[in-house]
Amino acid sequence: MEYETPVNGSKPDECDVSWRFRNKKEKSWRRYRDFRRFKFAFGENCTYKVFHTSGWHSGVNARRFRIKPRGGGGGGGGPKATRGVGRDPEINDTIPTLGSQTNFRRGKYLYYSRGGDYCKGMNQYMWSFLCGLGEAMYLNRTFVMDLSLCLSSSYSSKGVDEEGKDFRYYFDFEHLKESASIVEEGEFVRDWKKWNRSHKRKVPVRKVKTHKVSPLQLSKDKSTIIWRQFDAPEPENYWYRVCEGQASKYVERPWQTLWKSKRLMNIVSEISGKMDWDFDAVHVVRGEKAKDKKLWPHLDEDTWPDAILNKLRGLVQPWRNLYVATNEPFYNYFDKLRSQYKVHLLDDYSYLWGNNSEWYNETSLLNNGKPVEFDGYMRVAVDTEVFIRGKTRVETFNNLTMDCKDGINTC
Repeated sequence: MEYETPVNGSKPDECDVSWRFRNKKEKSWRRYRDFRRFKFAFGENCTYKVFHTSGWHSGVNARRFRIKPRGGGGGGGGPKATRGVGRDPEINDTIPTLGSQTNFRRGKYLYYSRGGDYCKGMNQYMWSFLCGLGEAMYLNRTFVMDLSLCLSSSYSSKGVDEEGKDFRYYFDFEHLKESASIVEEGEFVRDWKKWNRSHKRKVPVRKVKTHKVSPLQLSKDKSTIIWRQFDAPEPENYWYRVCEGQASKYVERPWQTLWKSKRLMNIVSEISGKMDWDFDAVHVVRGEKAKDKKLWPHLDEDTWPDAILNKLRGLVQPWRNLYVATNEPFYNYFDKLRSQYKVHLLDDYSYLWGNNSEWYNETSLLNNGKPVEFDGYMRVAVDTEVFIRGKTRVETFNNLTMDCKDGINTC
């Protein structure tokens, strides 16, 4: 715990205090913040005593000042100080530079050109990205990464693939920088071109045009840049193909380097705090799976409100805070559960990413002042993280239904 200097509350007998804390369940360096209001009075022997502590984020006067662009959209006029909005000082996701030309030339790099994984689902993106990063670690090279992602249509409100999404919206770039040797593609290409323009001897490059050239075959290559190019038709141009076969025996995917964005995790912390970190959770998968009776014959019926309520009665005590993580689009679908539980849904907390929120201002700063949509993958990420913090967790495919998660006969 790290406490900041207390400030006055709204009344003479009140005090607002802010502090940072680590969540023991996460086993990571992540620090979250809380600021609460304390009510004081005299105790025995004229000593001060805390008579009342208000709830999560109640000490609003202790909330730090932040920087917010004028005009609310990152436009001109310079920054101004406002409370509770802008950039989180504990997030350092600036793009690192290589420094001097000498530093660039001394480095060893693994560069993956964009392949068929682009615009595929986020699970495939992570599987492929960590293959490339794992190969770079195996080869003891700096991985050249593209911070621009393509959001699959399955997560887009527009129903189409969306290019130009920033890696930092979804993942913790600061942690990645600290955990692995990486350089941003734009910085890398600029330094590469600058070197070639200013030196007669160009940088040695090994171009690899097929995933069938294994990392083991490249382990003794002396080239400054190993450039994997993925120009073949799908699925031969998927990054993850590099790590298949024999390569899987010596290239390990460094999952520990890829954490969810601190900005999204701050929303998770806010939601959990609003329930005083004392809640149960149920995960209800519906959507397209509930419509497909061939692969999931019972899912629709088993996730009907009456069926969920009957199942929860044996697992969750009445009138507990119940967080429902779900892809069900109709907000009132779970109203029947309110007869027994204090139901919380992600959309109850939409102000946490609304246009007056901290998240909105921070992501806008990353996006040159333009608003960023709180998209489908962000919703899944936050829903999942809140769910796993529940004291009792009720799963769809382990508890609500006997259908298999991946379809009939796949359990």
